[in-house]
Amino acid sequence: MDAQLDTTTGDYTGQRISHLGNAVYLRLQTPRGSWWADAAFGSRLHELAREKDVARVGVLARQYAEQALQSLLDDKRARSIVVTAQQPHNGRCLLLVEVEDASGAVYAFEHFVRVGG
Repeated sequence: MDAQLDTTTGDYTGQRISHLGNAVYLRLQTPRGSWWADAAFGSRLHELAREKDVARVGVLARQYAEQALQSLLDDKRARSIVVTAQQPHNGRCLLLVEVEDASGAVYAFEHFVRVGG
């Protein structure tokens, strides 16, 4: 069991979790290449803050998230990961991430990405 991270503040909540929520959050929130122990850890989602809020950004956000979460599939911590993007064109893109862990339990997570400067 891990200490749960609050996805809005990045602080610990004081709760314990037994799902992949922290792993998903850290992989999406950490800029790719910025973690000293693994240059492939993280995502390129931070790059979207410089993009205009156009339709193709939703596609890029989904692809960047899938790339960041691939390691959970590679090390068999997750059986499947489905990412969908909703883009209301208000400067944010909402990623809906559905993860089936190794035990077969399915969890859903939301992750907001800032779009446009």
